[in-house]
Amino acid sequence: MEKLNILFDLDDTLSHCNKYFDMVLDEYLHTMVDWFQTYGVTREQISNKQMAIDLEYVDQFGLTSEHFIRSFVETYEFFSQQTGREKKTLEIVELTKLALSVYEQEFEPYPHTYDTLERLKKEGHTLLLHTGGEEKIQKKKITQLHLATYFENRVFISKHKNTQALRVIVENMKFDRNKTWMIGNSLRTDIAPALELGINAIYIPAQNDWHYNMVDIAEPSTSAFLTLASLADVPDALRTHYAK
Repeated sequence: MEKLNILFDLDDTLSHCNKYFDMVLDEYLHTMVDWFQTYGVTREQISNKQMAIDLEYVDQFGLTSEHFIRSFVETYEFFSQQTGREKKTLEIVELTKLALSVYEQEFEPYPHTYDTLERLKKEGHTLLLHTGGEEKIQKKKITQLHLATYFENRVFISKHKNTQALRVIVENMKFDRNKTWMIGNSLRTDIAPALELGINAIYIPAQNDWHYNMVDIAEPSTSAFLTLASLADVPDALRTHYAK
């Protein structure tokens, strides 16, 4: 089999991520409902407002911890102003600490992370990691999950994980695009950029995906686009593709 260049996403591809955000969001919504329900504010209204603010800041500033914190605080401020409920400094501090707690989790690998990476490494493929977020936070996850043994210095962290970020990696590494694959759970930040650049892509839907990740994907004309159920299916899918 040909030697390939295989870029992996990190969050919700190799490492659980969304479930921690969902857990913290659930606690946030429970707290906010407790504070505002007597003013006629519903959980759905709070959730919709927080999501709208969160997505707006991601578009503006990229995948940073700041957008999540600001979405908690600004949603609180919005409903405080709307209802006339007193805004309290201690409550803002509480919500800020709650938002930050998502980055203090002990992150867990997705099923088949290590056996898949080990097999691909033994087959001689070049493995790379392209993840979105803040460098400090993402490096902490990589260390915690002992992933450096597979990716070494081929780790790329982008606040704005998009087509331009991927283009820089591929061009700097001088990759043959026909032998290059992007593997991830995000249609927006993994799959769409790869297909726009004529790179092959494997989509592995997350167990519980973030609304931001979901976009429509046009069927590619020059590159391969596969959807798999699990990381465990990746090596055999690649082998089958090149056996055609």
